[in-house]
Amino acid sequence: MSTTENTEETPVLTEEIDNLQMSRGEKPEPCDFKFNFAKARDMYVLDEGGNKIRFGDIYKHQKTIIVFSRHFLCFICKDYIEDLARIPLEYLQEADVRVVVIGPAPNKFIQTFKKETGYMYTMYTDPEAELYKALGMKSNPNYGDNSKKNKHIKHNMVSGIFSSTWRAMKCQEYQGNVRQQGAEYILGPGEEVHFMHICESSTDQTPINDLLQLAGVKQVSFPNDTRVIDV
Repeated sequence: MSTTENTEETPVLTEEIDNLQMSRGEKPEPCDFKFNFAKARDMYVLDEGGNKIRFGDIYKHQKTIIVFSRHFLCFICKDYIEDLARIPLEYLQEADVRVVVIGPAPNKFIQTFKKETGYMYTMYTDPEAELYKALGMKSNPNYGDNSKKNKHIKHNMVSGIFSSTWRAMKCQEYQGNVRQQGAEYILGPGEEVHFMHICESSTDQTPINDLLQLAGVKQVSFPNDTRVIDV
């Protein structure tokens, strides 16, 4: 299947999110909040080789967990993507679900970030954060006060900042806007929304096992989320 397939589809302006399986940070969205597929579907992200991938093609044929990351030097996001990498491929295949990460960084950093995190699933970038803006993601310096609740942070503040600084010194280049916050979605197949969460801060991420459960995928035992005995 080619992710660049661009056949005509019946226009769908918006899709209501059922059962209130959505959130915006720690505060619920208004009941009438809608995902604007018409605005986002024809926007593009970049793969590692710089090829343009239509956003609507990412979830067109398959239910997809889409994680919008912060910049690639963020230790919190690095910890989160490291845990995404622990999801066994067979779990995703059994549920017919894919995982995609999108970052607000130049695409040339995809290979390095995948190597640093061990993440081998699909990754794209949105260097100008145009898709982030279209989907209403926040741009602010808010670190957040829920780091103790975040089940994927494995560094404390001091060691995390040191790690991020060291990585920044090695590359001597920004890997995305440091103010940009992320989001998590479960979309597809087609223009169907199963879940969405727009992060209020850098620590305000949906626990991965919650995403897996909502997507119908077996849950995983993570270092800081041991609700599952083992993988």
